[in-house]
Amino acid sequence: MNVLVVGAGEMGTWFGGCLSGSVAYADRNKTNAERAATATDGRAVAVDTDERFDAVCLAVPIPAAEVAIATHIDRARRAVLDLTGVMGPAVAAMRKHGSDHERMSLHPLFSARHAPGRIAVVPDASGPVTDGIRDDLSADGNTLFETTAEEHDRSMATVQARTHAAVLAFGLASETVREEFHTPVSKQLSVLAERVTSGNPRVYAEIQEAFGGAEDVAQAAVRIADADEETFEALYQEAK
Repeated sequence: MNVLVVGAGEMGTWFGGCLSGSVAYADRNKTNAERAATATDGRAVAVDTDERFDAVCLAVPIPAAEVAIATHIDRARRAVLDLTGVMGPAVAAMRKHGSDHERMSLHPLFSARHAPGRIAVVPDASGPVTDGIRDDLSADGNTLFETTAEEHDRSMATVQARTHAAVLAFGLASETVREEFHTPVSKQLSVLAERVTSGNPRVYAEIQEAFGGAEDVAQAAVRIADADEETFEALYQEAK
């Protein structure tokens, strides 16, 4: 099996490194494609290559997903899949432009440096190629679980957008204190803030744009800040 990965960033490179077959990378930044190819024993190809592949995987930023699927679908002989992170629009675009293809949407719920981990899977139209890719991901130590595009995108509003907003808000509001003062809760929040802020801010911004959630966190914070003792106790119970 040969696979074209469109988008040779962190997650595209990680994905290509999991595959047992041959992998090629295409990226608007040729240097990125060459770096990914070197890291995973693959090869770099032009973003407008005339080659065709058993599968094409779109590992592009969220805003570029639908256009990228429409642009590169003709390079896929059998299967098309994405790693973009927003499944509803991606699945719809793959159905529209690749109705005769095997189709699968993947969302690794981790960054490449924290791999392996859990991967959400929408097997929209399964077949031997997508099954083989799933086997490769499992063999690399990942745990795959199936979902729907609707359930995934609804869940991401909480597990990504609201979570990131809350952690970043803590980072912005907190002050540096001596290590001895930290409680178990504050220590964990500080570690989470360090982890979130060690990533790519553009990616986090795209998640907020796609799923929303920051407004909900802000409104909840205002409710807590304005609460009297009785209301606070009620909010405390509501948060359980």
